[in-house]
Amino acid sequence: MKKTVKALAILALLNTCAYAQELDSTKVNQLKEVVLSDTKFELRQEKSGKVIEVITAQDLEKKSGQSLATVLSQAAGVEINGNQSANGKNLGYYIRGGRNRQVLIVIDGVPVTDASGISMEYDLRLLPVEQVERIEIMKGAGSTLYGTGAATGVINITLKKATKKEIQGNAYVNIGSNNTADNHKYNGQDFNQGLSFNGKLHKFDYLTSLNSTETSGMSEAQGENYEKDFFSRIAVNQKIGVAVTSKLRVDLFGNYDRLKNTFDDSYNGFTSSDNINNQGKTEQFRAGVSSKYTYNKGEFVVNSGASSSKRNLLIFGSEFEYKSKNVSVDAFNKYSFSKQFFVLLGTQYQFSEMNFDSAFGTIDNEKAKFVIVDPYTTVVYNSSFGFNLNTGVRMNSHSVYKNQLVYNFNPSYSFGKKTPIRLLASYSTAYITPSLYQLYDAYSGNINLEPEENSTIEAGFEVKLYNKKITLNTVAFLREEKRAIDVDANYIYYNVDGKSKAKGIETSILVDVTPKLTVNANYTFNELDERLQRLNPKHKANLAVNYEFTDRFFAAINYQYLSSRIDAFGFPSQFVKLDAYRLLNATLKYELIKSRLTVFGSATNIFNEEFVENVGYSTRGRNFKIGLNIIL
Repeated sequence: MKKTVKALAILALLNTCAYAQELDSTKVNQLKEVVLSDTKFELRQEKSGKVIEVITAQDLEKKSGQSLATVLSQAAGVEINGNQSANGKNLGYYIRGGRNRQVLIVIDGVPVTDASGISMEYDLRLLPVEQVERIEIMKGAGSTLYGTGAATGVINITLKKATKKEIQGNAYVNIGSNNTADNHKYNGQDFNQGLSFNGKLHKFDYLTSLNSTETSGMSEAQGENYEKDFFSRIAVNQKIGVAVTSKLRVDLFGNYDRLKNTFDDSYNGFTSSDNINNQGKTEQFRAGVSSKYTYNKGEFVVNSGASSSKRNLLIFGSEFEYKSKNVSVDAFNKYSFSKQFFVLLGTQYQFSEMNFDSAFGTIDNEKAKFVIVDPYTTVVYNSSFGFNLNTGVRMNSHSVYKNQLVYNFNPSYSFGKKTPIRLLASYSTAYITPSLYQLYDAYSGNINLEPEENSTIEAGFEVKLYNKKITLNTVAFLREEKRAIDVDANYIYYNVDGKSKAKGIETSILVDVTPKLTVNANYTFNELDERLQRLNPKHKANLAVNYEFTDRFFAAINYQYLSSRIDAFGFPSQFVKLDAYRLLNATLKYELIKSRLTVFGSATNIFNEEFVENVGYSTRGRNFKIGLNIIL
């Protein structure tokens, strides 16, 4: 109760100075038809050879109270495992039979990684969804444009930008319960609050935001003998932009993110009570500069970023410390020979190092570091008669192992307005660099590891009917991976002999039934080799029905189905089948004061279904959340 009063008091104080931009729905719709992910420059969807899932600011507004992981997990072909568990639970990213190390996350044009992690993936728990403006999800091998890790998909995140007014802002708070299915205490245990200021002064623009989250009341582990675990997050985002000239723009950013949580003893699948106070703390700093110079026939862009992270774990009374540094500089030039034909030339530099210290061993950053330099080129041709082609090649030069060549070939054909069908096909390759941990860990590391190789072939179509009121797309894919990195019976990393295959179908349909009623559904089918099946559902479906009763009153119903999955736990691994589950969620949103004050309420897992995401871990039952957002 004290936290509730405190949060509302903060909100009341902010009421005199908080305000935010209004969304222009026409502009949002136009932006949804433009994508960046498969060329790094704005390109209309019908000219792209990919089905790229776009989640706009307007879409995110309809999902008030949801985490970034939950939002992403509703996209076709994407499963973010752990999004229904306790907030402190680590997340798994699964696209087309791939895992964390095969999914690349990009924020504002800069790939983000943690060099101290086994898979080097970025932790999505660090990023509050309230800082996000737009998300593009491009599935398939994307190493030609994005380098290592982009084997099964790229999640391209754009953070919010400053508006054109001199000063604007926003303040919000939401409070919810945090129950498992067998707990029915609907008091406030999940608190989220934040504020932001932004604006434009002459040639300068700025944005500052602060977000915080605190949750309790739920044990990470499943069972009666486990104490409740705590999760806390603070996220600070600062952006400054300068229009140096009409042709040159420079943007600077800085981020500080901190996570603190307690967690349970997972040894042998949570078979003992939680009598040890396990704790974790993660701190991350990110900073960078992006610049764009526009000239007569093209653009020259530099996206650069550096990050440092520190993770401290207290497990069974023993301390573990992980430190890492990452640098990425991506410079590329787009030259347009005509309105239909342009070439992209670029070079990406990446540096990674890590340090690990514990009573059980160390990894020295004097040894655990590597440099990657990748020159690449992409050619894009958009004909006047419907044929489009995106093709490119990239040469990876790594300081530890030999050079690696990847490429893509992506033709598509649009029949035109009279026959609004777009045919798609692509063949692309990708690679995954062994992590520093996999190379240099004193016990399990293997300096002789080679990079994993992937190839993906896909074909499909997209059709828009009734003046774009119905959009249907379907893509079939076949992915092969070879030299995959795994651990043997002695827990030493090695390259797996042979190939593993994943094939499947992803289909989505969006129907604007009326100007006020929209229905959005998707279905994913995965047929995976045994080695890839862990936590990858064979069938997954999502359904969202959105209805605007008035221009101030909005309602949404969401349904999600996941088929049975395979999980493993313990040492040595024991495999178990997880049952299928279904979730029904609902959201109501109302503007109490037009364009000033909005309230929302949501209910998740309405039927209070008991299910398991990971063996031994708790999942959320029926929960409620209410929230306020002030805009002036």
